[in-house]
Amino acid sequence: MTDTLETSPLLATRPPGPLARSVISIDDLPDRDLAGIVARGVEFAAGARSTALAGTVTGVYFAKPSTRTRTAFSAGALRLGAGLVAYGPGDLQLSTGETDADTGRVLAGMLDTLVMRTAEDEAVMRSYAEPGGMSVINAMSAQEHPTQALCDLSTLQEHFGRLAGLRVLYVGEGNNTASALALALMRCPGVTLDLRTPAGYGLSADFLRRARRHAARSGGHIDQQHDMRGLPADLDVIYTTRWQTTGSSKHTADWRHTFAPFRVGSSLLAAYPRAVFLHDLPAHRGEEVDAAVLDGPASLAFRQAHMKMYSAMAVLEWCAAGAPGSS
Repeated sequence: MTDTLETSPLLATRPPGPLARSVISIDDLPDRDLAGIVARGVEFAAGARSTALAGTVTGVYFAKPSTRTRTAFSAGALRLGAGLVAYGPGDLQLSTGETDADTGRVLAGMLDTLVMRTAEDEAVMRSYAEPGGMSVINAMSAQEHPTQALCDLSTLQEHFGRLAGLRVLYVGEGNNTASALALALMRCPGVTLDLRTPAGYGLSADFLRRARRHAARSGGHIDQQHDMRGLPADLDVIYTTRWQTTGSSKHTADWRHTFAPFRVGSSLLAAYPRAVFLHDLPAHRGEEVDAAVLDGPASLAFRQAHMKMYSAMAVLEWCAAGAPGSS
């Protein structure tokens, strides 16, 4: 008598396949797809439903702390019908010396999508996508936080009904959130982004160059200055992030003194009564932002946090649409 083993397609090891769609940088997205993901996030927020990930498995690997992004992608994957495997910082054999390349090669045979947060550079994430068949999503790297920027644009699209022509002031460190935001906003027609960053903590020359290249195509404009003098006459959006970003460090002992003029206080917001306030959270009230601003009527910060799940769903669905055999 011969035993027969029946194997569910969901549980079977996945064979290597062609490169899947990944989002490791905003610049990985063609203009049309970026706009589509942003719009789809708004649709999910309005009640759209999808089972695009049914029969697939999403891995969520966070080597650094996360409340919003980890929950957003986990809940989003489940709502789209995926199975979920979650890894913390010490769960993978990376902690015992296995290479990223070997880890990625193994995971690519078992997962359809891997959502990653690390403090390393994007090249590490790209090594996970190289074996093929598995989408890789950057949930924050040292240089860029692309899924935050997609969430930010969906939040603004929902609120204003448009992105074209918005006037945005970003105040604070030129960190991974600012890098992604600059790349994304400069893909939108006629958007103006004014970055006010402390000296020595600005957006890198590479990201400025890339953002200006996008602006030249879209009719946008980006400028960076290292003081708070001569602010724009009118604004639609004021954005800041916490000064102590996950994975970043300060290279001067008196950095708090350097950052102090870049706090978003009530007086700054009062100068722009029609502007809304964004913050990627978590926030330190009394440090980078006044409590009256964060918790006030102009703040979209907590709506922005909720939009992260809808935006994550849009990213996951977009990746799934590029999977081998998908329609």
